[in-house]
Amino acid sequence: MKIEGQHTFAAPRDQVWNTVLDPDVLGNVLPGCEDFHEVGENRFEGLLKIKVGPVQGKFKGTVELTDLVEPSSYNLRVQGNGPPGFVDGKGTLNLEDAGESTVLHYEVDAKVGGRIASVGQRLLDSSSKVITRQALEGLDQHVTAATTAAETGEEPAEIEAPSQAEFAAAVTKGVVDDLVPKERRPVLIGIGAVVILGLAFLAVRACGG
Repeated sequence: MKIEGQHTFAAPRDQVWNTVLDPDVLGNVLPGCEDFHEVGENRFEGLLKIKVGPVQGKFKGTVELTDLVEPSSYNLRVQGNGPPGFVDGKGTLNLEDAGESTVLHYEVDAKVGGRIASVGQRLLDSSSKVITRQALEGLDQHVTAATTAAETGEEPAEIEAPSQAEFAAAVTKGVVDDLVPKERRPVLIGIGAVVILGLAFLAVRACGG
């Protein structure tokens, strides 16, 4: 599985570089992250709760950064395993000046095995795109907050990580947008609404309401 793309930040390269190396920020923006901390120089451990199609569970893994060229690039190695399966990947991250902005280029090649691989390549690809997009959007918020704080001399605004429910809803919407033809989406949304209302009704009945 290959994940690649780019994202533009409205901030100088030094600011983006510092942000993408901050473990507190990374733990906040990684979707489904329940723990992320530094265990050595440029080496991190984390616990992620991931759901892809019918397969869900927790991955415990490591991220190691090598060949750092400040403030331009680094290589990374990602390894994780858990009940849903395993992930083993290598990649690169590059930062490029673009006027007053910075363009982040990323590329990761990953091997996925176990139950999570059984959902099919198309669903895996779509889910990985949505998760990556969510992480970059969260990272963008942190970069913006840090840039504003540097300009005003105030403390950076606190950015709250999305809840598990918000994360799951965003992934589901993203996968539907990516995989389902536009003309069929209203039907799926309608079915989903009926199911949710039905579950809510059952929950109220179970609670004696």
